[in-house]
Amino acid sequence: MKKEKLIVILGPTASGKTGLSIELAKKLNTEIISGDSQLVYQGFDIGSAKPDMAERAGVVHHMIDILSPEASFNVSDFIEKVKPLISQLNAQGKIPILAGGTGLYIKSLVEGYQFNETAGDEEYRQSLEKLAEEKGKEYVHEMLRQINPVAAEKIHVNNFRRVIRALEVYHLGGEQISAEKENELVYDVYVAGLWWQRSQLYDRINRRVDLMLQNGLVAEVTRLLESGVAPDCQAMRGIGYKEMLDFVRGQATLEQVGDEIKKATRHFAKRQITWYRKMPYIHWYHPDLYKDSGLVDNVMWNMGRYFKI
Repeated sequence: MKKEKLIVILGPTASGKTGLSIELAKKLNTEIISGDSQLVYQGFDIGSAKPDMAERAGVVHHMIDILSPEASFNVSDFIEKVKPLISQLNAQGKIPILAGGTGLYIKSLVEGYQFNETAGDEEYRQSLEKLAEEKGKEYVHEMLRQINPVAAEKIHVNNFRRVIRALEVYHLGGEQISAEKENELVYDVYVAGLWWQRSQLYDRINRRVDLMLQNGLVAEVTRLLESGVAPDCQAMRGIGYKEMLDFVRGQATLEQVGDEIKKATRHFAKRQITWYRKMPYIHWYHPDLYKDSGLVDNVMWNMGRYFKI
């Protein structure tokens, strides 16, 4: 059976994925599917670096502003919504561009993870979260290792939502969290990754956080809380939002919060890179090397050879 075509643009946060994907979409006359777990939430704009309508430059974007702040969202939700979009765009003769940095989402989609249908147990999840607060995430991860060492090996301790989900699945019936198709990609996919030296990436992250603060992140978080968004909802746990709560509550200065956001974002970027190392099919591009010839044109040329277009 012929595989559907897909282009993926990934990289750590602040690496330039949005700009590259939009330029490619314009050249290919196609549409973009966001692969960022934070962009799905309405009203969470500045802290998530959500591209506004001007930045989108008339390119249709999917998976942005599709959920209310109180909604939960996970990798199986992502796959359920994105797969039909990919099929729809392929049927229109377009190669969709999936742009984003949530490594688990992208890896699961292109490698064909199969997620079970076990229902959730909110009380059990909360007990695990409380245990992690008291004894640390490593303690809870070790619980998973005791009952499912294979899953524990695959799921990093910092991917804590999935650690909890794996324990929850076992608690409710003992099913496996997912199954991979080894060495097979389910799409005819070209994956382009943006790679920066660590010092360059950290500088880009710091400048982005400074810009978020200048553009009104404080006002955005205040408005969300005043509109009734719960401070402990999933959307508010995103980087930039959870740290800003301390400032809004008067528990930290703006300078302290800014430093915490930068630190958390740097750690997040490191975790993203860890995910990408598990994806040997990524074609890496260092933007600095394409100042003369043009990054977009080089990616286009390589994709053209890959897809024979």
